[in-house]
Amino acid sequence: MTDEIIQDKKEETVNLEKDKEASIPIKDKEGKKKDGSFFPIVLVSIASLLIAIGWDKIAVIKDSVHAVLDPSAGWLLNLNVEVGMIIIVAIITLLTTLVQKYTTDQKALRELKEEQKILQAEMKKYENHPEKIAELSKQQFKFIPKTFKLTSRYILFTGIPFILFFRWFNDYFLALEQSLGETVLFFGFFNWFWFYFIATMVFSSILRKVLKVV
Repeated sequence: MTDEIIQDKKEETVNLEKDKEASIPIKDKEGKKKDGSFFPIVLVSIASLLIAIGWDKIAVIKDSVHAVLDPSAGWLLNLNVEVGMIIIVAIITLLTTLVQKYTTDQKALRELKEEQKILQAEMKKYENHPEKIAELSKQQFKFIPKTFKLTSRYILFTGIPFILFFRWFNDYFLALEQSLGETVLFFGFFNWFWFYFIATMVFSSILRKVLKVV
């Protein structure tokens, strides 16, 4: 009888261990590489600082960018500044979205998004229980660094071109405003930066849905 009780206890312990193992998510075989890292952010930050410092001091950087963009993006803007800007922003956003889709772990991001939805549903369920809400909120904050790490990889490919494009935009519109003697406003309201920002948000939301990017 004693042996049977001991055996039952052992089985219960084994089952508990199995349940614990099942509750722990299985890591991807690629480990940390699949999770992403903060390295691209650091790299791009250093590159942006160097470009900001050397843009006007190191002629080869500025001249090379102008040699490529003046006859292409500059030509579009010269034809019609508003239509040209829309086309340029659409192309940049499309390329950025494609890079994001194929350089990030979309499967892991979808799973993370689903977990966030479940957590939000739980928070609504326990909205009248402050202690439970506080516990769930802590879990929700844990998603922030995970999501950031998963989405940071594409910045390695887009960060530096993005910075170079912005410096070129600044040069182009500064020269244009000096020649016109007035501030260039898109549709009479926005300077080039705010127009770029708003247009990017619009195109990005459309393209992400069409291309199914998380």
